[in-house]
Amino acid sequence: MNSLDINQIKEYLPHRYPLLLVDRVLDWDSGKTITAIKNVTINEEFFNGHFPHKPVMPGVLMIEALAQTAALLSFLTEDRKPDANTVVYFIGIDNARFKRPVEPGDQLKMEVAITHCRRGIWKYTAKATVDGQVAVEADLMCTMRDAVNASKTA
Repeated sequence: MNSLDINQIKEYLPHRYPLLLVDRVLDWDSGKTITAIKNVTINEEFFNGHFPHKPVMPGVLMIEALAQTAALLSFLTEDRKPDANTVVYFIGIDNARFKRPVEPGDQLKMEVAITHCRRGIWKYTAKATVDGQVAVEADLMCTMRDAVNASKTA
């Protein structure tokens, strides 16, 4: 079983608090799938304004958590860690559906599978669940670029 703790995740993702949205990788199969979790707590910055009377994790952040999980799978598949010049861009989302709200105390279990990779474009199917119920699902696309030339190629 392949797993990563938060310190290992930080070696692969440039994100940091409050935008690092993957707490642990439970398992991955190189070139195929990854399962990770995000523990959602009331201490999250976004709950201050979304919404004070009924805190709900913004859908865009659930998608971002899935995209970060997808980026992890790509780096693990390539057996490399990004350097200071590597930028991963989230370049597309299709078929996004939000099925249930995610609230403080929930654990978002994210499952991502690679469906296609060609010319530096990675495509994935992604789903996040809470207690076995689908919270969000989507098809995602990402690309890795050299930061020096990123504005010219993305």
